[in-house]
Amino acid sequence: MTAKPLLIVVSGPSGSGKGTLCTLLRQRLPDLAYSISVTTRPPRPGERNGVDYFFVSTDEFLKKIKAGEFLEWAKVYDNYYGTPISYVTNSLQSGKDVLLELDIQGAKQVKKLFPDAVLIFIRPPSLEELGARITKRGTDSLEAIRKRLSSANEELQAAADYDYVVVNDQQERALEEIMEIVRKEKESLG
Repeated sequence: MTAKPLLIVVSGPSGSGKGTLCTLLRQRLPDLAYSISVTTRPPRPGERNGVDYFFVSTDEFLKKIKAGEFLEWAKVYDNYYGTPISYVTNSLQSGKDVLLELDIQGAKQVKKLFPDAVLIFIRPPSLEELGARITKRGTDSLEAIRKRLSSANEELQAAADYDYVVVNDQQERALEEIMEIVRKEKESLG
């Protein structure tokens, strides 16, 4: 008998390195299904529609909400983000583990619908390091950086609601810790 598929949710403040860790996890676990989010924010340099995100207008996004097309959705930093429900349920039903990279609001919504979801919070080593990472990225205005840093304290408090907290002080070590969490959770499912 095949083990039940895992729904893995990774969250953390902007600049915590969650996106990079999710990319590396997908490279290590190529059979892991990854749900691409729908967003109203403009693409950052190098991002591609249908690969990094599905970029849509606010009107299109609101229509999708009304149609019940999202597993979860939230307005974050003045933009909407949502996870297409059909992709997640189809992947789980076909026996695939699914990885979602979500904000804390989305993670809470998913946990209500999927109580067995494994929630992993990525924590930066310090707020100073978080600020340096966001600034170094060079993709946000000073106002956006201020918003992200002011939200970070609240987001860090939410770590207590997660099944696991991984400090991303060294990327390879943090990735190994996430790999161990996934292995342990798969074992527990039989």
